[in-house]
Amino acid sequence: MLTKSLPQQNEIHQLIIAYQKCPDDESLQNRLISQYKNLIGSLSGKYSDHRETREDLYQVGMVGLISALKRYNPSFGRSFESFAVPTIVGEIKRYIRDKTWSVHVPRRIKELSPRVRKISEELTGSLQRFPDIREIADELGESEKEILETMEMTHSYRALSVDSEFENNPGKGTTTLLDLVGRPDQGYERVHKKMMLETAFQILSKQEKEVLLFTYYDNLSQKEAGERLGISQMHASRIQRRALDKLRRFLDSDGVMMPYAR
Repeated sequence: MLTKSLPQQNEIHQLIIAYQKCPDDESLQNRLISQYKNLIGSLSGKYSDHRETREDLYQVGMVGLISALKRYNPSFGRSFESFAVPTIVGEIKRYIRDKTWSVHVPRRIKELSPRVRKISEELTGSLQRFPDIREIADELGESEKEILETMEMTHSYRALSVDSEFENNPGKGTTTLLDLVGRPDQGYERVHKKMMLETAFQILSKQEKEVLLFTYYDNLSQKEAGERLGISQMHASRIQRRALDKLRRFLDSDGVMMPYAR
């Protein structure tokens, strides 16, 4: 917390009174913000765990500072800092509770989560081991179900973007989460080919369809297909060849390629 001599305190009080009379005066506002920007930075840094969050909390702290400047009454005999700090911290905590969760969770979980974390740290120190759910619940006066639910939901506090970057081996650049979990989806191509083949099959005769279904889908030999149809293997081979020729003419070079028959 900042400390000032009495003349400095009086000067700050005069600036605050002047600002309260003219809240649209940007020069007064900037002078006061400049006076307390280090205090905001210190408080926001205390509640942030990485740079992106710290910048957001710094802006939230500024909102709290402006609110404190508008409501401060020097006649109460308190220093401005002692009045402003709770206001700024309150804004920061409210923002963390309401705005920094990646998914929506009940408010009771948001409020219980920091209590669970704090008591877990305290019990770990006193017990020299991590406390179990029952011990945390007893200490907080909550049910074990509530504690377990809170600990599970806390994992939803911040989700990683698929563009999140991770350090790779030196000289090999960075790797994103999408590089680790993503892969080309072949399903669309398979569906496209299946639809093309179903359309192409419409130009075949019943016997031609049967020969292709027996040899390609039932995995029968030409001889076995001929036996099912009551024809010779040579006849079945001619029918198959004729059917494939029809399909090749129907499908362009990017179409579905039929595999070789046995």
